[in-house]
Amino acid sequence: MQQLVEGVISLYKNWKGKAPVSVDLLPQSGSERRYFRIHGQEGTVIGTYGANIKENETFFYFTKHFRQMKLAVPEIFVVSDDRLFYLQEDLGDSSLLNHLEAKGFTDEVYGLFKKSLEALALLQVKGDTGLNYDNCLTNREFGRQAIMADLLYFKYYFLDALRKPYDKQKLIDDFEALSNYLTHTEYKYFMFRDFQSRNIMVKGDNSVHFIDFQGGMKGAPQYDVASMLWQARANLPDQWKNNLLEDYINAFERLIGQPVDRNTFMSQYNGYVLIRLLQVLGAYGFRGLFERKAQFLTSIPLALRNLKEFFEHQSLGISVPEFRKVLDLCVTDEIIRQFTPTQATEQTALVVKIHSFSYRKQIPADHSGNGGGFVFDCRGILNPGRVEGMKTQTGRDKEVKDFLEQQTKMPEFLNSAFDIVDITVEEYIRRDFESLVISFGCTGGQHRSVYAADAMARHLRNKFKVKIELQHIEQEAKNWYNPLPEKKQ
Repeated sequence: MQQLVEGVISLYKNWKGKAPVSVDLLPQSGSERRYFRIHGQEGTVIGTYGANIKENETFFYFTKHFRQMKLAVPEIFVVSDDRLFYLQEDLGDSSLLNHLEAKGFTDEVYGLFKKSLEALALLQVKGDTGLNYDNCLTNREFGRQAIMADLLYFKYYFLDALRKPYDKQKLIDDFEALSNYLTHTEYKYFMFRDFQSRNIMVKGDNSVHFIDFQGGMKGAPQYDVASMLWQARANLPDQWKNNLLEDYINAFERLIGQPVDRNTFMSQYNGYVLIRLLQVLGAYGFRGLFERKAQFLTSIPLALRNLKEFFEHQSLGISVPEFRKVLDLCVTDEIIRQFTPTQATEQTALVVKIHSFSYRKQIPADHSGNGGGFVFDCRGILNPGRVEGMKTQTGRDKEVKDFLEQQTKMPEFLNSAFDIVDITVEEYIRRDFESLVISFGCTGGQHRSVYAADAMARHLRNKFKVKIELQHIEQEAKNWYNPLPEKKQ
């Protein structure tokens, strides 16, 4: 990570002729790119490192083209000679999704969604003019091959993981029929490909701007609208979905200068809603079921309910019987329950006591009278306390957290711990147990154990809504157990 920091600092120096005041590492998203907020005397910029040069080049080309068209994308200020680092405009930290989660389904937030869809239509139609699709990262067009790829992604990474019987050849035949049906769309313009509220930044003046469009290609405009309106995490109400779709079609008609055949447009829109929902399920399955990332596992029930709601109210306009049978299977109550954790209520007796402690002293005891619980040894994780600048910090300080997340195997360690603990917590909630103790130890009880205990508390609150008592024993200096003589570790 230090090499990446040095890389963005060097690029900034070459651009500005002086070093930045400070550099902050930003949280990593779903991609492998790394982002940094660089503070200079004249303001901030975003430094980016991307190991995939082809992806970077696509982003550079699209951004330059869209900027020339005065579309809502960030400006790129400078690119390194090796094309791995670049500095771009800082659009802030507030996404449309952040606004929705903070303010709810208000008129103000609806206005931002409407504004975003109008800006999308402009990007699709105007951005398509003169765009050389040979610069696309993968396919030039979202046609039959790309649609089949999304359907197979769902099949391999979600459907097959359910281990339920179905006719594989008939399903592939239905995939091909649906792919052919959706390929013959009346309108094809620039397709953003991952148009969702998380990729729409809202500045202080309520202007909207787009990021992460390097996966774009030529395709049906309905796909992007489906991606936004049916985003599982946003969970927009039906009235919003319907009204916003009308708002988009009106804006699209104005831009192309002719009326849209709404019946055909809607039929194809429904098909792309389905494709997008399945692509997302495939992504959640890959990240959650195969890579064991807990946050994606918890998103699966949302995506399944989204799919169930779609099928209860919409029609595809094409007969795909085996496909329909498979989808009916996926949205059964049994499958949704399989991925839905048992959550605590106000009446739930269970309290989870989570500690961080030092192995130089004694492992915390369980005073509930039942004994048991979990003790995780964090000493196998690289110790940030050995780094001079972090010796006096704790696992709650940003520099320590960045170190543990980016330069150690702490994420893998915690995902495994989550898997083990989740089984017990779910069962204890179901059986009305009252207490569970979970302890994380490291040498000094200051860095690794503190970070891990905080992460476990956050995970269990988010997933199970269970009551938590969190104690950092060394940090709070309560030492409620009898310390042993200190030993060198």
